[in-house]
Amino acid sequence: MNDAEFMDQAERVLKAVEASCDHINDATNADIDNQRTGGMVTLVFANHSQIVINLQKPLQEIWLAAKSGGYHYQFDGRQWMDTKGQGEFFASLSRFASEQSGSPLVFAAS
Repeated sequence: MNDAEFMDQAERVLKAVEASCDHINDATNADIDNQRTGGMVTLVFANHSQIVINLQKPLQEIWLAAKSGGYHYQFDGRQWMDTKGQGEFFASLSRFASEQSGSPLVFAAS
């Protein structure tokens, strides 16, 4: 994958995260504040905990930092998978966000 293809795929992920936040906020009382700065999205929950998602263009990875740790995701041609076998990006994000918010939250690709 070249840099342009990476940025196209990675941008889809960030937009899907933002859209998921909007959907969650409309459908629940979770009140997630999502702030985007360039290739980084910060999710802030009502309890003030955060999840940070950012693009690592030189490595062609998406990094996610949550209370449980830091995770790196690479595109396998279909989906973004953790480089250490910890699962798919959106499933992991849903799990981490649910843990941090104390409510079941679902993030999904558009």
